[in-house]
Amino acid sequence: MSRRQLAYAPTPYSYTPTSNLSATINLDEEVKLSTTSAERDLYESLAEVYSIIVTLDALERAYLKDSVTDAEYTETCNRLLKQYKSNLSDETVSKAFVDLETFKGAWDIECPRATERLRVGLPATVEHPSARPATQGSEANATLVVAATENFITLLDAIKVGMVEKDLLHPLLVDIIQAVNEVSDKDFDNKGKIVEWLITLNQMRAAEKLTEDQAREFSFDMNQAYNGFKTTLTRK
Repeated sequence: MSRRQLAYAPTPYSYTPTSNLSATINLDEEVKLSTTSAERDLYESLAEVYSIIVTLDALERAYLKDSVTDAEYTETCNRLLKQYKSNLSDETVSKAFVDLETFKGAWDIECPRATERLRVGLPATVEHPSARPATQGSEANATLVVAATENFITLLDAIKVGMVEKDLLHPLLVDIIQAVNEVSDKDFDNKGKIVEWLITLNQMRAAEKLTEDQAREFSFDMNQAYNGFKTTLTRK
């Protein structure tokens, strides 16, 4: 028995719903992503991290275009970096976040400038300070020099007594880079090592510790940077 030929070619749009099917979704009903308060808190935290990354990328662009002052940029960047770290300090959020590249892939964002800033963990004005006012001249303010020196000594003493946790060393190192930049915007021998170690520590979890070999290398590099800093002060 031959099959009767259809009068038209079937298309994906030729489907006719049967009468025994009915809609089970209220289109006016709000769709909830979470069913518990814990899930809601997690999604809110991840949304905040997303917002921070996008905002930080926009801030970096504005800074490169001179659309914000150094002071405005530094203050806002520091605040965003702190908020980013604060959100990820929660173990549940950190586990869902995985890492920056995974998070960016999951949410389909690039934000290359924010990515670099989060990798460094410092505002560009701290990583690469601008020139100091000409009124300061070649003689650094004695108070600033003393503060920078004390910061170096504090860090080196901390390493000697075995304080090698990231959450202890990172703030001390930030104090050093900020202090030496207040004294002078010029480079000195091994100043780059300070930034390199800042980046290394920034990639570690708060409770992580430097290994014995890392601690020895860190101490050596910081001693070299301290000597380079002191040599700069004696130059005319």
